[in-house]
Amino acid sequence: MRLALDATYAYSPELTGVGVYSRRLIDGLAARYPETILYECLRWKPFWRAASPSLPNIRRRLLQPPVPIFGADLFHALNQRIDRRPARRVVATFHDLFVLTAEYSTPAFRQRFAKQARRAASLADIVIAVSAFTADQVETLIGVPRSRIRIIGHGADLPPLSTQPRENIILTVGAIQKRKNTLRLIQAFERLPVDWTLLLAGPSTGYGAGEILDYLNRSPARDRIQALGYVSQPMLKSLYRRAAVFAFPSLDEGFGMPVLDAMAYGVPVITSSTSALPEVAGGAALLVEPTDTDAIAAALTRLTSDSELATSLAEKGRARAAGLTWENAVEATHRVYRELAG
Repeated sequence: MRLALDATYAYSPELTGVGVYSRRLIDGLAARYPETILYECLRWKPFWRAASPSLPNIRRRLLQPPVPIFGADLFHALNQRIDRRPARRVVATFHDLFVLTAEYSTPAFRQRFAKQARRAASLADIVIAVSAFTADQVETLIGVPRSRIRIIGHGADLPPLSTQPRENIILTVGAIQKRKNTLRLIQAFERLPVDWTLLLAGPSTGYGAGEILDYLNRSPARDRIQALGYVSQPMLKSLYRRAAVFAFPSLDEGFGMPVLDAMAYGVPVITSSTSALPEVAGGAALLVEPTDTDAIAAALTRLTSDSELATSLAEKGRARAAGLTWENAVEATHRVYRELAG
């Protein structure tokens, strides 16, 4: 089988969720199915800055209109964007549709996103949704028949548990923005004892970041809160090993990869009771109503003061992450390819 995949996000200088998904899927497919030829299709900028392919069965091609077919049996759009039909069989992964449901972006971005999402859905033979929540949105908001949707979640790596003692750190991972509910998390954290620190790991370029940063600079807990900006993967792994609590009260997620990553590292998790997050948490996290600052504060207080609860959630989370691996995601995706290829 010859597969062409839009690998644009896999070569971002600062990998975020879609980039991690793209990289892990491409490398996983190439390693698991060495007889398969994979074409990494890149737009102009990533094409010229990308290093050589990591495995011998990976080829590289420029993705530009008109999109060439490369003799591929199938094209996989890894981030719900297809400019034109590039192969006889097409798959598109949809990660989320939050842009269509609330004010989490500019009107111009919302309009462009909606157009791209609907076009991708119309050109794809099969849509992969990363959660049942996203599958429901693809069906109801874009009108894709359920018969054309397959649900394949993201994965996690299960590292050895660290023996180093955890620090009084509340960690959250993701861009500082309105959708991630960063402002309410900061306000809830202000009620914790002064020996606790809040680490915000993620770029400060998200929608609404200016208002959040203005509040942060005036916060009575300012000296206990660190906005780290984008952090590398090695640094992020270190943070997961050090943190005593992972807080992710996001307002809307199509999956919520940081929740699964934190669980894999044995960090007890607080997350939202809405969108795809309860589905990902699978009963292994403390769920809160994300628009209720009091509820977030109460959950933080409870988890930082109840060691038995923290240990129980850490163990449950670790078991949950063990069942959701990138290997499973790769194999399930390849089954979709075989289904389309007959």
